Amino acid sequence: MAGKVKFELEYVINASPKVIFSRLSTPGGLSEWFADDVDIEGSVLTFRWEKASQKAELVSLKENRLVRYRWLDESDLKTYFEFRISQDPLTSEVSLSITDFADESEIEDTKGLWDKQISVLFSQLGSI
Repeated sequence: MAGKVKFELEYVINASPKVIFSRLSTPGGLSEWFADDVDIEGSVLTFRWEKASQKAELVSLKENRLVRYRWLDESDLKTYFEFRISQDPLTSEVSLSITDFADESEIEDTKGLWDKQISVLFSQLGSI
């Protein structure tokens, strides 16, 4: 069986890196757009949706720049999902890059799911 394929998405977002970072790195911020409810214990977050829950470990955190999580039920330890915030020094344009992994047959569906989630984040930030 082939492993998962890495892909990246990028969104231009009309909010400060600090505001975006809090939505990506805190249980309260994540529960506004990513899951119905999020709890944290140590470095493990539990994401809850209507009838499902999934645990992820916080792998890396760089203030106002990067957050990386790894699903605990994922057998491939090289896979993760990551949010990277960057700001253009000339235009001050802020972008949010997402790196994720999916089976090749599921990449388009997974990208669509991210697009949907990011549109919820944008509406929370008033950034549409």
